[in-house]
Amino acid sequence: MNHSSPLDPQTSAALLQALHTLLGDAGLLQGGDLSAYELDWRKRYVGRALAVARPATTEQVAGVVRLCAAHGVSLVPQGGNTGLVGGSTPDASGRQILLSLSRMNQVRAIDEANLTMTVDAGCILQAVQEAAAQQGLLFPLSLAAEGSCTIGGNLASNAGGTQVLRYGNARDLCLGLEVVTASGEIWDGLSGLRKDNTGYDLRHLIIGSEGTLAIITAATLKLYPKPVAQMTALATCDSLDAALQLLMLARVQTGSGLTAFEVMNEFSLGLVRRHFPQLQQPLPAAAWTVLLELSDAESEAHARGLFEGLLEAALEAGLITDAAVAESLPQSRGLWHLRESIPLAQGLEGLNIKHDIALPVSAIPAFVASTDAALALAFPGIRMVDFGHLGDGNLHYNVQAPEDMAAADFLARHEPAINRIVYDAVTALGGSISAEHGIGQLKRADLAERKSPVALGLMRAIKQALDPQALLNPGRVIS
Repeated sequence: MNHSSPLDPQTSAALLQALHTLLGDAGLLQGGDLSAYELDWRKRYVGRALAVARPATTEQVAGVVRLCAAHGVSLVPQGGNTGLVGGSTPDASGRQILLSLSRMNQVRAIDEANLTMTVDAGCILQAVQEAAAQQGLLFPLSLAAEGSCTIGGNLASNAGGTQVLRYGNARDLCLGLEVVTASGEIWDGLSGLRKDNTGYDLRHLIIGSEGTLAIITAATLKLYPKPVAQMTALATCDSLDAALQLLMLARVQTGSGLTAFEVMNEFSLGLVRRHFPQLQQPLPAAAWTVLLELSDAESEAHARGLFEGLLEAALEAGLITDAAVAESLPQSRGLWHLRESIPLAQGLEGLNIKHDIALPVSAIPAFVASTDAALALAFPGIRMVDFGHLGDGNLHYNVQAPEDMAAADFLARHEPAINRIVYDAVTALGGSISAEHGIGQLKRADLAERKSPVALGLMRAIKQALDPQALLNPGRVIS
């Protein structure tokens, strides 16, 4: 189907009338300022939707899909519109329906004995966390956009976040899904089972498919007992290799209690100091700063003892040069706020080139050293904003333009060459060009170039089988 050609007025009017009948005034937005839906979070992609459909129930989602299929109009599903790869932005044709799940935001059930929660796809991640906490339980998915991203979007992109080290990606935190297929059928797979060996795992096929295979409308999520104590600390290291050695020591001394291990280079925290001077940084600038978090099921005293023992051993071994342990929950939040403010500070500094890469943890120090050097040689004056989840091998390896060059000009001239240097190095080390952000439209060409032909063939076969009309999010992930 050609989704980019103009939609004839008669078809457009008939579809919009049918959608209005189905959804009512509150469920269909036409005309006016739709930029909240049509402009992506990074402001790199802007499209134009025929209308924004805002269904309130799964049955309405199915009705929207069936109407769009009957009129030959494609759909772009959207959660909180916080994605970083242009995966939920309509194209410029003005003939796509933007399908927002934002009105579907109810917690359907919490099963304390089974440690599960069933929620609508439009639930804000922070609201899911809070609903679990009210029952004395933990939903551990946590990321900077948790105040606005939705659980459906988290699952569609298989989001990672800061606690993957202990709890896994969004995929690992989901036991069941309810979805609407490309034909407008509803599959109720909201099982709370931890074991179900009855054929192909459709849940895992749909998680991470970025709305190209089906539309997630609800999910059954894993919950955990809330830790008795959590400790947070910052530590400074002279090198990334020292940070890696600290990670290895922390694994030995704290075991499964280590829930987060984040690294931030000097320039990334320097940007936070520049743009958010009100945020206190308790340690002096260093080549690398590590943010560690420990969760403990025994007691605060036990957690503190483990933490202090770890930091003392690291100081004696010369792995860290300084450390600061949060003494209260507000202090802990303050340390996390430093880490979470890096993307915001980078955005204030200007347009930038983001890389969301995954590597074997052991390969990260050598990758950073060699790739930093290669980029500095090819593009003198560039500034590297390196930070991320060292504990699980996911680095946000971002490039800021030289101070004396307009960021937009720099990106226009050099982004493809910079991407090639970075992605060639990642590929050579057996890594991935997308760890947690997805492919969307930003990395589709890179995926086609770097994924094996066999894998691409299987992906296209799945897409063709589940969405033969190319109705769902066309032009994303694969062509």
